[in-house]
Amino acid sequence: MSLTDQQILKIFFETNALLEGHFLLTSGRHSNQYFQCAKVLQYPNYTSDVCSVLANHFKNFEIDTVIAPAMGGIIVGYEVARQLGKRSIFIERENNKMTLRRGFSLSENEKVLVCEDVVTTGGSVFEVIKIVKSFNAKVIGVASIVDRSNGNVNFGYPFKSSLQLEVKSFLSEECPICKEGNIPLVKPGSRKIQ
Repeated sequence: MSLTDQQILKIFFETNALLEGHFLLTSGRHSNQYFQCAKVLQYPNYTSDVCSVLANHFKNFEIDTVIAPAMGGIIVGYEVARQLGKRSIFIERENNKMTLRRGFSLSENEKVLVCEDVVTTGGSVFEVIKIVKSFNAKVIGVASIVDRSNGNVNFGYPFKSSLQLEVKSFLSEECPICKEGNIPLVKPGSRKIQ
């Protein structure tokens, strides 16, 4: 299935997954919009639809395993792997450091697709790539449901998102919403920020 940006945005609106306000992103930046992909991913039919864009893009790539960072990327990685007929594993934080746990491992030269829910600065994806390389496995590409980096992130591998949107984000000291002082700052994501 090939969905247009408008069809994917409609899914985000129908599930109340595109939030407006004053948000602290995992990257530490501030924004007036937040993509709460978990609200989309709670519906298997929507999950299948938005992930099919990614699976279809990578279906002709040689991939052994799909890997994702916990929490946000787990369902995305699993669904893309399911549609590609591949293994799905995830990386999680332990003592504030990303690591492979639960008996998961990668083999030398294993071909890996990295999946994420939302990319802003790409920080979590870069951490996953580093772990994949530490096993001498090969990153084949990167996929995410939403790319809100405004085209500013280059992973050094083929990158596909289901939805690309120009969404403004600001360094905390430059945030105009903070300067106005009317809307409290909220951190809706799963990752704690120091």
